[in-house]
Order: sequence, then structure tokens, then C-alpha cells
Amino acid sequence: MENIELKWLLSFKGVYEAGSFKLAAEQLQQPTSNISRHVALLEQALNVRLFERTTRKMAVSTAGEHLYHGLSPLLIAMADTLQEVQRQGDSIAGHLKIIAPDLPFLADATAQFCALHPRIHLSYDTHLNPAEGILEGFDIVFKFARGALEDSGWVAKEILRLPSCVVAAPKLLQHYNKPRSLKALARVPCITSLSVLQGMPWRFKNGECINVTSAYKVNSGQLAKAAALNALGFAILPLTACREELQSGELLEIELPFQPEDLVLYAYYSGKKYQLAKVTEFLDFIKQSIKEQC
Repeated sequence: MENIELKWLLSFKGVYEAGSFKLAAEQLQQPTSNISRHVALLEQALNVRLFERTTRKMAVSTAGEHLYHGLSPLLIAMADTLQEVQRQGDSIAGHLKIIAPDLPFLADATAQFCALHPRIHLSYDTHLNPAEGILEGFDIVFKFARGALEDSGWVAKEILRLPSCVVAAPKLLQHYNKPRSLKALARVPCITSLSVLQGMPWRFKNGECINVTSAYKVNSGQLAKAAALNALGFAILPLTACREELQSGELLEIELPFQPEDLVLYAYYSGKKYQLAKVTEFLDFIKQSIKEQC
């Protein structure tokens, strides 16, 4: 079997059913020379004549008849199996394994998706910044990032983009001059992330990064906002997270020459050529759900 190629068998079957090499080539959409070569190679490998050829006609040999009637049901079964596998790939079913931050809108959308597709079995682990070592075995990993992404073997699909700003409480500005440059910002107390987004440096849209002074490190946007409201330092927050506080004057936006990089939620998934339907459908559903809420 290791010396026989499937395309030889398919060419033989085509010639047998069409009754000629030329018609078989037309039906298989290949040059006649290819079909003739495939059959010749098959005959050579089996050491038997499958067709008796003359200048006037072609006839199937006894060996050819035997091969066709034994081979035909096997090829049909193979085609049926391949179609069944393809249908499974298109099916929104199976075990969907996800790592994601504990975000209310993701929780709601995921529950709605599973309600629509009851054949999905879900495993959902919440991590704000999962370590690289635990990513294998999961279908989708959601992570936040600012600025350029690091190279990895995963495909990164943007799910949500949040423009951000630097803010401070009025009380903090009673003790520190409002920074007008990134260099000045680096000299005042700031609130930074403990683990996510590489902690430091802060990244800005001109491509510049600055290392800020920080004695207050957290891994939660809510904790960062609470710290900013209590005048513990300057903070970078998504505009959607602090719009009410900016309107009420509880927080003030710090105008700088450059805006901070947007906070972006990415979905990482395998870079395989053919993605399972459960992965692509879930990500499309999440994006549509976010679009409807905005």
C-alpha cells in the first residue's frame, strides 16, 4: 500500500467508469497524459495489466474488473468519512476552553452564546494576565495589551479597543504641578499595573515609553480608579471607565503632548489553517455583542 498513491486509484476508477482515458481526463479535469501516467504507474506497482489497449479500442482486463469492484466501495466509504469529518468541523459543538479576564460583558455574551448552542460544553477560567505556560490546551485566550504585540505562535484578533487618558484627582494636583510633558510625568507618583501590560513602562501613541514612579501597583482597573480618586497617584484609565468622574470633576484629564496607547482586548487562538466553527462563531458572536452594546 505504501507504494501506491491515491491519485493513481482515482484515475483508474475514472477510466473504468468513463470507458476511455480522454473522457476520464475531462471528468477529472486533468490532462490525459496525467491519467495515462497514473494508470501506468499503478499497473507497474501491481505488476499486472488493468486495461488492454490497442489503437482501435480499450478493454478492461480481468484483473482490472477485480480491482474496480473491490476498490469502488472503499473509495465511497472514504468519501463518506471525509464528508462526515467536514460536517463535524462546521458544527458548533464540543468542548470550548477559554481563559479571559473577569469582565461582565464577556460573561453575559458567553452565557448567551452557550444558550444558543446547547451542544457546546464550556470551561472558562478567569485570569487577567495568564502566564504563557498555561495557554496550551485552551481554544481562546483573551488578554489586554497596549501598543505593539509580542510575536507568538497564536493569532491575535482585536475584540475591543478602549481609548485612554491620564487622570488625576484635584487633591493630588494641590501637591504636584500638573505635568506638561512625558518627562515631567515620569517624576510624579503614578498608579501602575502589578502584572498585566508588562507593568511598566507606560506607552504613548508617539511610540515613546516612559518608566514612571510607582508605589501603588494593582491588577484591576477598578482598583486603579479608586486609587486615582483617593489622590494616590496619576493613572491611565480607559475613557469609558472614568467618563462620569471626569464630568463631575472628581478626576481631571492631564493634557500631554501625546495620548496613551489604547487599551485593547485581544483574543488569541491557534494559527492553524482551518479553524473549528465553535471558535470562529464564538469570536464573531462576542464582537457583534460588543458592537450592539456600544
